[in-house]
Amino acid sequence: MRRVVITGLGTINPLGHNVADFWDAIQAGRSGVGPITRFDVTDYQTKIAAEVKDFNAADFMDRRDARKMDLFSQYAVAAALEAMRDAGLEAGLADPSRLGVILGVGIGGFQTIEDSYLTLYEKGPGRVPPMTIPKLIANIGPGNVAIALNAQGPVYSLATACASGTDAIGNALRWIREGHGDVVVSGGVEACVTKLGISGFNVIQALSTRYNDQPEIASRPFDRDRDGFVIGEGAGVLVCEELEHARRRGATIYAEVAGSGISCDANHLTSPHPEGRGAIAALRMALADAGMQPEEIDYVNAHGTSTPVNDPIETAVIKKVFGEHVSKLKVSSTKSMHGHLIGAAGGVEAIVCTLAIRDQFFPATINLDNPDPECDLDYVPNTGVKGAIRATMSNSLGFGGHNGVVIIRALQ
Repeated sequence: MRRVVITGLGTINPLGHNVADFWDAIQAGRSGVGPITRFDVTDYQTKIAAEVKDFNAADFMDRRDARKMDLFSQYAVAAALEAMRDAGLEAGLADPSRLGVILGVGIGGFQTIEDSYLTLYEKGPGRVPPMTIPKLIANIGPGNVAIALNAQGPVYSLATACASGTDAIGNALRWIREGHGDVVVSGGVEACVTKLGISGFNVIQALSTRYNDQPEIASRPFDRDRDGFVIGEGAGVLVCEELEHARRRGATIYAEVAGSGISCDANHLTSPHPEGRGAIAALRMALADAGMQPEEIDYVNAHGTSTPVNDPIETAVIKKVFGEHVSKLKVSSTKSMHGHLIGAAGGVEAIVCTLAIRDQFFPATINLDNPDPECDLDYVPNTGVKGAIRATMSNSLGFGGHNGVVIIRALQ
């Protein structure tokens, strides 16, 4: 079987405009949550989010190209360019026909939808901006990345809500294993800190509303006082590459993508199955796909949304899958720092897992001050710690009952 390794990383997210700054913030346990600045939040229940700060697309790409993109596409291109530079695969150094782009996109061009509809409502159909459709469609994120990289292999978006980024990495793993390409730029992207995004999640009572005056403590997975997730935005991109292809060109290898699992609860539109049926299946599938036993996993980056429903169910799922080994397992939710990035979550959290292996560092779950009695694992509370990490598991559980899992391990 062709093996798949990670040779490049790139990100734009609430904690940094590059991987180095992001990882420094994760190690320091900093929060990227603050007041919403994009629009007037006077009438909104939630007034906080994990926004990307001070982003200027022209710092990463041609200004004229950026004007043709929704924010989610700009994030995707910026992160992908960083990842390819990190991999040593600048333009022209990879066979275009063997280079693919698979990105998870939960929603797509939300801001473009809102702006164009407002123009339609106020000025009529003839005044809708001509770039409306090319900017908002979900596949245009990876499409813009493909144009920037001249990627002519498999290029598409994947939408499984909050599992999108993780499932995209799983698909990249399968594409390379099956010989359809040698390099796949994969991960996730999202930009839905908008009026419709915030109000839509508010009306289903998904977002935190209790901590508007203390935004940095609002995302508190597994804590007794959690009251909902904090929405975020950005992109997390990994260069997934066939092992021998990477070795031939002398690439620096971070880790191996060892296995993935995917399932559906087939139970509820927004809530996980009460017994974690689908999540259990996905975790076990990922272990089987990697040919690994539960005892070989040292760290789990949990979905850990900070919602009353998700956290205890995910805790029970981890206990069920890992059995006695759960007492030796470290689990954390870095959403406590960078927020919930929806379609981008899996990509950003896969970067966390990759760097955790490189630096032998367990990231913290910050704001875990009063543990929920139903959430009783070692969540690395408040401060990250050093320790031996051979292999990691990243969980992503999305609306619609989608469950995605990826295992990243040190190259053996």
